[in-house]
Order: sequence, then C-alpha cells, then structure tokens
Amino acid sequence: MKITEICTYHAHDGSRNNVFLQVMTDEGIVGVGEPYSIGPDEGILGTIENMKAWFVGQDPSRIEWLMRRAKNTMRFPLGQVAWSALSGIEHALWDIAGKAAGVPVYRLLGGAARERVRVYHGIHGETPASCGEDALARQAEGYTAFKMSPYGPGWTEKPWRFVVRHAAERVEAVRRAVGDGSEIAIDIHATLREPGKAREIIEAMAPYRLLFVEEPVRPDAVESTARLRRETRVPIATGENLYGIARFAELLDADGADIIQPDVLCCGGLLELKKICAIAEAHYVTVAPHNPLGLLSTALSVHLAATVNNFLILEFHSEHKRPKARFVDEPWVPRNGYFDLPTKPGIGMELNLDAIKASPTKHWNRGFPQHADGSPAFI
Repeated sequence: MKITEICTYHAHDGSRNNVFLQVMTDEGIVGVGEPYSIGPDEGILGTIENMKAWFVGQDPSRIEWLMRRAKNTMRFPLGQVAWSALSGIEHALWDIAGKAAGVPVYRLLGGAARERVRVYHGIHGETPASCGEDALARQAEGYTAFKMSPYGPGWTEKPWRFVVRHAAERVEAVRRAVGDGSEIAIDIHATLREPGKAREIIEAMAPYRLLFVEEPVRPDAVESTARLRRETRVPIATGENLYGIARFAELLDADGADIIQPDVLCCGGLLELKKICAIAEAHYVTVAPHNPLGLLSTALSVHLAATVNNFLILEFHSEHKRPKARFVDEPWVPRNGYFDLPTKPGIGMELNLDAIKASPTKHWNRGFPQHADGSPAFI
C-alpha cells in the first residue's frame, strides 16, 4: 500500500475554524486526521502542503519512520504549527492501519487497559449561582466531574482582591450544588505572570477539595510550576501547550506536575502521546488529555485513553450538541460520564465532507483582553 495524496479541509463551526485532513492510498483506504487549529490556521494548511511530498509514495504503515523522517527534515526545533500539522497526518496513518487490519486503533496501541473512558464536563456561568446551575444540569446528564474557570466577566480589569474572593465564591457555589460526590477542576488558563498570585488564588479555592488546578502559570515556566506544586496542597495539571516527549521530560524531571494534559492534535499524534504517557507513568504522574476542539479529537483521545495505564480523565464539552457535530458522520455521546470503547476499524469516525465544504471559514482570533491600565492580558 502507498500514500497517493493528502487532502486538507478548512471549515468554520460557528465559533472558530477547524482543520481536517485525509490521507489517500492506492488501495482505496482513506485515513482521517485533525491538526490543532491554532489561528491563523493558514500556517497549518501551508505546512501540510509543503511536507506532502515527504509522504506521498510511501508505505503508510511505517508510522514511526515517517514521523521521525519528517521531524529530522525540518531544520529547526518544531513549534506549534509543525507539531500540529504532523499530528494530523499521524492520526490518519493510524486510521489507515486500523482499517487495513480490521480493528479499532486502540487494539494496535496495546489493547484495552480499561473498559470505558471517564470524562469531565466544562461548566460556565457569569455568576457563582449560574455556575452552580450549569453544574447541576450536567450532573443530571450523568457527569460526576467538572472543570470551570475561576474568573467572572471582565476580571482582568478588576482589583486582584476581588478576583480572588470571587473565584472562591464561584467554586463554593459549584461544590454546594453538586455535593461531595463529584469532582471539580479549575482552569486558570495560564493567565497569571506572577507565581505569587497563582498561589494566592489556589489557596482561596483549596477548601473546596479540587481535582486539580490547570496551568496556574505559563506552561513554559517549568521551574515556577514546579515550585507551585511544592508549595500548594492542590494537584497541579499542565501540558496542553507543550509538544513532544522532550518538553514533557523536562517538566517531569523538574517534578513540575501531578497531572499532565497533552493534546493529541498538537503533541505529535497518538504514538508520541503514548510515549509521553509512558514517561509520566515512570514519574508516578497521571494523564488527563486536553480535548476542547471537537468529536474527531474526542475519538482519537478515547483510543489513546483506552490503552494508557496512568490515564485519569478526559476533557469533554458536549460537542455532539454543537454545530461542529455535523463535520463527522457519527457524533459520539458519553453515557453517564463515560465513553464506551469504539468497535469499528480504525478511528471509527469519518468526515462529513458535504458539511465541511458548506461551512466556509471566517477570520477569527482569541480576542484582546487587557488590564485596567490598558496593558495586554494573558488569555
């Protein structure tokens, strides 16, 4: 079997653009993949177009060899664009391998280490009360774990003491709503420059028994993250903005996290993520994959989670209820907070090209929040 073409697709889902791809073969087997859409996504599309010739004509089953050759061919260390582009192609190669063998991808990655995959659901609200109401609605759907922002609207322009007090009030409202039998995680979104502020807001929320606090400081600040882990009593999670085994090895060697959160759409793909999980296992660290983009991303993450000994929990945001669900042929739905393991060959999910082509892209970015003095704020 030989690769004959790599086709890319670009579509807007109502809130952001999405990038998808297909790897074609001369035996008619087509693999699907999804690179992370980083905005500007044109960088991803251009990179895939540029590296396409490295894959066309090659045997798609040589996944390790093809990925290593591509990385070595790039002169400088890979950044988010290159890692995302390669991740999407790698997904499709595994999809082809699973379809050719007639088995789900997770069977090729070591087989099932568990019978189902637990997920947590994102919750939202402008006020503490509305956060509690949203958590109750998700709890009624069967979820037993949730993740939320500690911040209310316009927090970057408010006094820090107010932000800290309001964060505690938001978490208290959710804990009161869902009770002690559910778990609550907090995502600070790498918004704080100062580790001291991160420590202060974590300690304000700590009495409400948190599953973890995610990205309390910038993820590239490995030493600051490690120091926070030593100085706080809440588990620290990070990793969505790190790529490849080398950066995760640096984080883990520094004892920088209790939980890592690599994203299969940009960390290098399924095999790279499997290696990252193995390094974490050797450091007694668990894995809660980052997964905010959509259902193909969820399917890939479920395959990975099925095989990983130290998997903890998977991010999920009810993508099956959102407009982006039309981009795949069969939206997966969790039952009582868990995904069943897939049974179809390959990834088990195909692209709906008609819906993708009928959803033209729009210019988008993450916005421009600022502090009260007009200086740009981290997002």
